[in-house]
Amino acid sequence: MSLTDDPDLQPVLLGLFLSLYLVTVLGNLLIILAVSSDSHLHTPMYFFLSILSFVDICFISTTAPKMIVDIQTQSGVISYVGCLTQMSLYAIFVCMDDMILTVMAYDRFVAICHPLHYQVIMNPCLCGFLTSVSFLLSLLDSQLHNLMILQITNFKDMEIPSFFCDPSQLLNLSCSDTSSDNIVKYFLTVIYGLFPFSGIIFSYYKIIDSILRIPSTGGKYKAFSTCGSHLAVVCLFFGTASGVYLSSAVPHSPRKGAVASVVYTVVTPMLNPFIYSLRNRDIKNALRRLHSRIF
Repeated sequence: MSLTDDPDLQPVLLGLFLSLYLVTVLGNLLIILAVSSDSHLHTPMYFFLSILSFVDICFISTTAPKMIVDIQTQSGVISYVGCLTQMSLYAIFVCMDDMILTVMAYDRFVAICHPLHYQVIMNPCLCGFLTSVSFLLSLLDSQLHNLMILQITNFKDMEIPSFFCDPSQLLNLSCSDTSSDNIVKYFLTVIYGLFPFSGIIFSYYKIIDSILRIPSTGGKYKAFSTCGSHLAVVCLFFGTASGVYLSSAVPHSPRKGAVASVVYTVVTPMLNPFIYSLRNRDIKNALRRLHSRIF
């Protein structure tokens, strides 16, 4: 489904989404280059930030290029294999975003609540292990969605009320009994939504409790500034995800759901590098050093 039926708005949308996509890719690539080229940023926090930037590039690349081509060609057709591929990649990277944000919250919890043991706890082996587990859980989520979609036998010449192959919209196309699919969806929501969000909430509860015990105002500000950017990204990610979920639950509002999905899949990955670069002094200094090396 296109975002608008007005032909005069098509060129505007084409330029807008092409610009958003290029800004997102460039911004996240700069974060990755800054972290990898600056030895001061070779820490667990910035390692996970570079992983998050890479995932955001992949996340937006699963939906935005196809949407841009559809606007350019005035066509919204996708093949069966293409749809399954897009849905699988979308499920992997949206889940990876979720998992990495949870891991980053745990990293900030250890850094602030157990600063003397931080280097011992967050060692390279654990960082690699947490990243690998996040990817494997995301792959499992994608495969479970695939198994549910492959059970739909009437998947031909169907209209999807979204600008991409959204798993939740694809499952609604089934004309058979969906009780088992609903059970799996609720299970996935708990495992990949409620548990990570609860872990983030618990981490920040302990972080805030530790910060309030710091006697000096400057110490409190310094401690909170190390996790302020992450907290902003978490609020943006889960806030837009909740908006998409609520809009999909409202009947007869496919256009509103599509707009909410645009914010979730396109705008959120674009804002992440700006949040980290504008609020983080280390990233800004690393970008300046990278700029001076190149030019």
